[in-house]
Amino acid sequence: MSDVTRAKHGRPVHHWRRDIIELAALFTAVAVADAVANLIGHGPDGPALLLVSAAALAATAGFHTWWARRHGHAPPTSDTGARHRSQEQAGPSDRTREAAAPVAGESTLWRMRTTVKDEPGSLAALCTALAGLRVDILSLQTHPLAEGTVDEFLLRTPGGLSAAEITRAVSVAGGAGTWIERADAHDLVDAPTRVLGLATRTALDAAELPLALRQLLGRCTIRSLPAVPAGGGRGPEPVPVEGALEETVMRLRAPEGGVITVERPYLPFTPTEFARARALVELDARLGSRVPRSQDVLTLPEGKDITVRRADTGDLVAAKEMHERCSAGTLRMRYHGPVGDADRYLNHLLSPRFGRTLAVQTASGRVVGLGHLLWDGDETEVALLVEDAWQRRGVGSELLRRLVGMAVEAGCESVYAVTQSSNTGMVAAMRGLGLPLDYQVEEGTLVITARLAAPLIEPESALGVTSEAP
Repeated sequence: MSDVTRAKHGRPVHHWRRDIIELAALFTAVAVADAVANLIGHGPDGPALLLVSAAALAATAGFHTWWARRHGHAPPTSDTGARHRSQEQAGPSDRTREAAAPVAGESTLWRMRTTVKDEPGSLAALCTALAGLRVDILSLQTHPLAEGTVDEFLLRTPGGLSAAEITRAVSVAGGAGTWIERADAHDLVDAPTRVLGLATRTALDAAELPLALRQLLGRCTIRSLPAVPAGGGRGPEPVPVEGALEETVMRLRAPEGGVITVERPYLPFTPTEFARARALVELDARLGSRVPRSQDVLTLPEGKDITVRRADTGDLVAAKEMHERCSAGTLRMRYHGPVGDADRYLNHLLSPRFGRTLAVQTASGRVVGLGHLLWDGDETEVALLVEDAWQRRGVGSELLRRLVGMAVEAGCESVYAVTQSSNTGMVAAMRGLGLPLDYQVEEGTLVITARLAAPLIEPESALGVTSEAP
């Protein structure tokens, strides 16, 4: 028996009471052994009995030592021993959980979708295959289809595990049509919470609908087609009230009567995704046209105050009056040609269904500038129009700076402006953003693309913000 124990700090601590007890027990044992030897040793079979007793005691002591080492109740002193004992005592489900736990250090998040047969044990085989690669399943959604079940996973894997290795293991386990791509921390939010957040954004601002659909469905191209095109002609084919789903394309009836087309060629849409998208569009249609009513009052260098605010189709009359005050040259710079039907163009541009519009108005309430951020499929266009008398005062640069800020908030990777190569004011405003720019010139038309993937250092406004009012 050990005569010392260890304190929490690791140093040995002696117990003198235990030492006295052990010495007393030893002396008692010696006295008893002497008495037994005197009684038995003097008999005819005394020596033989003593030898047999000694052998039995030795065998008992050896067996006890072997048993204690194999089935000791004290916890192992090393981490390795602890893991070894827990694996021996754990059941099959415990071993599965340990195998699925991510290794310490670097890990990677993946979004994966695969199709399995709709039969018992198919999902279990898939999970077992992932556990064998030490993959941690963070979330799982199932989408039953007629030909099978689509399982959608959010996975955390060891850093060295590649997408090809995961796909190969899933294929062996019975998965078909597997799609996988890297995920990020935003994907850790569960699906119901994400959908509710997107619904809230859509309820507050009608211009959020295309962005909400894109965040809901991942990388996809979204086009809003009006029932009557701005340039005239025939509109898109109507769709049923409940919409239409054709594998990689879904078509939904737009709230204003047009058509919203969503395309994702690399991955078919599931009925669940279609139902969620349709619910967002129905919510937008029920709430009607709406834009946030916040506004900023700015001071121009000469001391005059202007107000920058969101605009919508309610500003159609004021926008048309501004067009009538603009010169033909200014309108040609903006629209690249004569404007035959200003009402139709402006009704499209001011609609929050197709983007966001900022208006600049004077203290008397007259609109003197418009800036548009337009959703163009998977790209984003910026466009400016400033009344002649208010040009060269920093109004256009202020509008562009705010529009690009909106594009960054919306998660856009780039914005582009289409103008004429002689429009030096637009070129200067784009250069003033301090962003990487690409220029393309074709037959006098200039397309300037600002890439937003780089960290945006927002330039300071040349105008003073004196107040902010709802």
